[in-house]
Amino acid sequence: MRIALFILFAFLATSLVAMHTAQGAARFSFAHVIQEARAAALHAYVPPPRAPEFLSAISYDQYQAIRFIPANSLWHGSGRNFQVQPVPLGLYYMTPVAIAIVRNGSVQPLHFSKRDFTYPSGAFSRRLPRHPGYAGFKLTFPLTVPGIQNQFLVFAGASYFRAVGRPNHFGLSARAIAVDTAFPPGEQFPAFRKFWLLEPKHGAASMTVYALLDGSSVTGAYRFQITPGGATRIAVQAALFFRKTPRVVGIAPLTSMFFFGAGTPRPAGEWRPAVHDSNGLQMENGDGEWLWRPLLNPVHFLVSSFALDDPVGFGLMQREQRFSAYQDLGARYDLRPSAWVVPANHWGRGHIELVEIPASSETMDNIVAYWVPRQPAQPGREYRYAYRVLFGRAGVARPPAGYVRHTFIGSGPNPGMPCDSAKNTLRFVVDFGGKFLPGRGTVHAAVSADRSARVSRVSVMRNRAAGGYRLSFLVRVQAERPLELRAFLQRGRNTLTETWSYLLPWSNARPLLQTPGCPGA
Repeated sequence: MRIALFILFAFLATSLVAMHTAQGAARFSFAHVIQEARAAALHAYVPPPRAPEFLSAISYDQYQAIRFIPANSLWHGSGRNFQVQPVPLGLYYMTPVAIAIVRNGSVQPLHFSKRDFTYPSGAFSRRLPRHPGYAGFKLTFPLTVPGIQNQFLVFAGASYFRAVGRPNHFGLSARAIAVDTAFPPGEQFPAFRKFWLLEPKHGAASMTVYALLDGSSVTGAYRFQITPGGATRIAVQAALFFRKTPRVVGIAPLTSMFFFGAGTPRPAGEWRPAVHDSNGLQMENGDGEWLWRPLLNPVHFLVSSFALDDPVGFGLMQREQRFSAYQDLGARYDLRPSAWVVPANHWGRGHIELVEIPASSETMDNIVAYWVPRQPAQPGREYRYAYRVLFGRAGVARPPAGYVRHTFIGSGPNPGMPCDSAKNTLRFVVDFGGKFLPGRGTVHAAVSADRSARVSRVSVMRNRAAGGYRLSFLVRVQAERPLELRAFLQRGRNTLTETWSYLLPWSNARPLLQTPGCPGA
């Protein structure tokens, strides 16, 4: 234990000294972070030290009892809009990070102080070393009421960061990078090792954070320009350097949770109508087409790919924002944010990858989406990416025409239909809302399926109860085969809506095929 603590203290001391002297004779800038990332990639990866081992064994309640004292926030009482609250080590957060403040171009380390926190007990406090370090930090800003600080952004754990807009509760996360997420022998989790927080000016509405990323395959320098508000905007610049070539590199990854919702079976004993942080993947390509993929809690691990060269935008969205859809006063899933990624430069050829992982509870983040460049990363080269991530209500990015509101799936036949028509038949109901181009003619649907399925009884009707249009159709599926579907609404040759894209594995379809009164259907 003493050796481990000595290594931890040595790491923190070395990092802080290096941060203090990194600017040399010049004022500290993003170029210094890039230089450090480039140099690190030339050397073998050294795993980061860990916090004292007893912190990994504490309970959730014990960790929650380690509370930062708001009056000790960095810049508290200074009149600045932004304040900083360090995140303590423990439980899930066992990798210490070095944090420094950049004031007028000069770097000053942020030193740990036990007096900034309250602890579960005096005995717990005494077990902590004097300088265990931090796991990350939270930013606060007067989002709702002038003069009242609200937490709106958290950097903690690997390369994760979470943010909210003005009306939101915390939900899904973004990451700096995803490496080999869906491939054996397992995902890599490069982590931020150092942060530099630029001291904002009085009255500033934006703040800048620099970060150094390090992992076994990649190092990186990141710049975050952060602007909180109704939707919180984070402008990201990244410079990546690879030690070796991973199988898959995911740019601008988003991580969320989908346990169950509309169109999926409710778990036995569950009283809530839906439980999810996000309910769909939204994409916009360079041809003006918008796509919507409803999320799934799959029975088996599922990876989907969408060709998207030079994407205009993509994100994991929480479109269902009615409290009645969730009925959860504690979690308030109706207030969880959406996250929309907007590239600021040309990313080239590639695809969006959606990873859906089986989840047995809502405590597991089981959804990941990111953009994958077509060309593999090469060691020795520098890769630059620039983009914005918007956290806020689903309106942060919405198709200019009609969009999917709801997707419902169930057994195919209506009451009274013969059981023969029920065998391996599903009914899909897709509700479209939003703006629709005016014009004459009947609104009709373009529905397509893979060769293993047969679509029938396609109908479109005005949804006079909720507005918009309702698409309904039957699909005869083939046993043991996944079902792939696409649909959108048209009037004449004019496309009225985004494209609804759906994938249903047979293992998820089979429970939906049971029709009451039709044994063996």
